[in-house]
Amino acid sequence: MKTEQAARGRQATALAIIGLLFFVFGFVTWLNGSLIPFLKVVCQLTTFEALLVTFAFYIAYAVMALPMALILARTGYRRGMALGLLVMAGGALLHIPAALSQRYGLFLAGLFTLGTGLTILQAASNPYIVLLGPVESAARRISLMGIVNKGAGVAVPLLFSALVLGKLGDPAALARSAVTAADRAALAQRLVAPYAVMAVVLLGLVLLIARAPLPEVQPATPDHPEATGGLLAHPRLWLGACALFAYVGVEVLAGDTIGLFGAALGLAGFARLTAYTMAAMVLGYVLGIALIPRLVPQRAALIGCGLAGLALTLGVLATSPASTALSHALWGWAGVPELPDPVACLALLGLANALVWPTVWPLAIDGLGRHTARGAALLIMAITGGALVPLAYGWLARGGAQQAYWLALPCYGLILAYALAWPALRRPR
Repeated sequence: MKTEQAARGRQATALAIIGLLFFVFGFVTWLNGSLIPFLKVVCQLTTFEALLVTFAFYIAYAVMALPMALILARTGYRRGMALGLLVMAGGALLHIPAALSQRYGLFLAGLFTLGTGLTILQAASNPYIVLLGPVESAARRISLMGIVNKGAGVAVPLLFSALVLGKLGDPAALARSAVTAADRAALAQRLVAPYAVMAVVLLGLVLLIARAPLPEVQPATPDHPEATGGLLAHPRLWLGACALFAYVGVEVLAGDTIGLFGAALGLAGFARLTAYTMAAMVLGYVLGIALIPRLVPQRAALIGCGLAGLALTLGVLATSPASTALSHALWGWAGVPELPDPVACLALLGLANALVWPTVWPLAIDGLGRHTARGAALLIMAITGGALVPLAYGWLARGGAQQAYWLALPCYGLILAYALAWPALRRPR
């Protein structure tokens, strides 16, 4: 009994520490949603150029995932997490000379470095969470991590507005007004202190992970019967990677372009709009913890996410920016500022997106055994959907910001197709 209690205590401690890392994921990742419209003003960018922020950040997952997997195989999960944090600290520090010089290329280099650190951190922490307990409840554990992650996403836009934008007034008016070179320099320098603090925090977390009592976890043994064949022999894995590519694309689309969409509609406080999307995701994660797997199987939750994503995307495309009826009905009674209906539908995509990552991961790595580390690297590479889908949106948005969101329809269709086809995707024998 005492041994079982001690094991539960170690697991709870490990979850708390990994939860802290997921907060870091969320803070660094969802800062981009506020950074994009800010840098559009500071560096005088087009919408397409501003969305290179997401491209530089997420393309690191494609470029660095396999090299980081090789490093992870040598370091193990624990030291790999510490290494990822160290690289991220270097990326945060690169933002300081970028802000002082207002060189967009340096900002992109810093974002790529942050993405590189997150690559190894994600490759280590996600399979760690899956393997920390029964696979049937993995989605519940990942949902718990998601609450922390997206909770950071709710806080980041508010902190960014308070610490960086300060008392500048209406950010939408700032974007529309003529800003002098001196004003842009002053704005850029407001980024120095936040990124310096971020670097210090990341270095502190390196020390925490190095000394933390994290239990070792292992995938199935090499002679496990389900571990036969190469990665291409596991359709649940590589088709799961395709589903994750589509998912991360629409997740970033909903979180990082909502500010640009709000600015295009002339909304006040557009830098804070990402908080709506993240709040919807937090609600989705809470539902996942409450329902999975006791009431709703992981695959059924994924089917629901695909259907909800399709319905809400149609809402973005079909509703009028002149109406706020949807947000008035859903949260206007609570005093939360209302949004135009298409912006509200875009924010609610966070609810549809919430359980895709937690459900696809356990479904995709099911039965990989000795291939789990390489399979995790493939799934991490799928995060590049966050680089390409928003960039494609930026190109399409030249013909209209609202109608360009049709791009999300095939993405949610792919997610739904994977969930429906999963039972027929047999493991190799």
